[in-house]
Amino acid sequence: MSNHKSLTLVGEGNKGARIHDLVKAPANTPWAKARQQSWDANEPATVYFTPETLADGTPTSAVTVILRTKGCHWWWSSGCTFCGYFNDTRDDVTNEDLHAQWAYAKNKFDDFKDHGMVKVYTSGSLLEDREIPVPFQETVLRDCQELGKELIVESRCEQLTEEKLEWATSINTSFAVAIGLEAYDDEVLRFHVNKGFTTKSWDRAVTNLQKYKIRVKTYLMFKPPFMNEADALLHGVKWIEAVADRSDEISVNPMNIQRGTIIDRLHRHNEYRPPWLWSLVEMITRAHPTIHPQGTGNGGAGQVSRLIVHPTAGGRVRGAHNCGACDSHVVAAIERYAVSGDIQEFDGLACDCQKAWAEEVALEHALPTPLGISKPRRGNLLNALRAP
Repeated sequence: MSNHKSLTLVGEGNKGARIHDLVKAPANTPWAKARQQSWDANEPATVYFTPETLADGTPTSAVTVILRTKGCHWWWSSGCTFCGYFNDTRDDVTNEDLHAQWAYAKNKFDDFKDHGMVKVYTSGSLLEDREIPVPFQETVLRDCQELGKELIVESRCEQLTEEKLEWATSINTSFAVAIGLEAYDDEVLRFHVNKGFTTKSWDRAVTNLQKYKIRVKTYLMFKPPFMNEADALLHGVKWIEAVADRSDEISVNPMNIQRGTIIDRLHRHNEYRPPWLWSLVEMITRAHPTIHPQGTGNGGAGQVSRLIVHPTAGGRVRGAHNCGACDSHVVAAIERYAVSGDIQEFDGLACDCQKAWAEEVALEHALPTPLGISKPRRGNLLNALRAP
């Protein structure tokens, strides 16, 4: 007869196991490991270019290089609730691999000669020594300086020390740092986003960046997990107002559903809906007087900051979307505003679904609904209600 005992509330006196050790993270499953190893470590995840604006307001285009790296050190221990960038990582990437990826990007765009800006993203922080070898950090900084390209890199707050920035600016004097703040609200950072730092960390990082005359780009999240549409709209405008005078650029990222994340699980269980595109238009309209108090566009007199909104997967069910009929027009207008800063980009936008959006926001203002009341905006509603 077996002596195996069933699990009891008091246990058997052994050291307790952490839930983190009992539940496999999506990135550690066999299919994810096999997928990671299938990627060529000598090629970046993707390289492309988009319209952009230089620091002085000159229109240009920017090459975006998304490198395949080991990923974010915060993800190694915990991770943000919405971030699925671990899906593009590879654990065994070396310094040589990263230099090969960088060479691939430069060769593809002929040393970026037709583009005025280069954005280098690493699914983490370029200036984090645990993630990115220092020789490669130096290569990116030095190459962009010598090629005369404005450089944008991403970083968490903890890497932006005076010592690190003094070293970086000794190599490159014309780069900007984008910080994924997500929300200027400690409660949201802790309970909605699980960011791993506070607003004070951002304040300190910005002070250091400004000391070394490095441009500041602040990422904010629109409608993080466990937040309804109405609250997202109120908070979104408030956060823009809070960071505008300390940010050269503010990039608001509407939530999109990335595979293997907490927000992905909520979405699959019908407990979260990505934001309406109409909410983004309304947010920009309300925030515009803060960004352009004199009513000018990007590069105009009195500009406080630059407000950028590029809806990733805009118009798709897993990204910010409306009813489907008007999505492409609204997305195009939002992206035009990011370049021009002209509020008239939204003139003439209209659709029948705008009424449903307005009613939803009004109801969520009136009712205590933390997860929101949003219903699917695509497909047959009757079939959705009948689904198990």
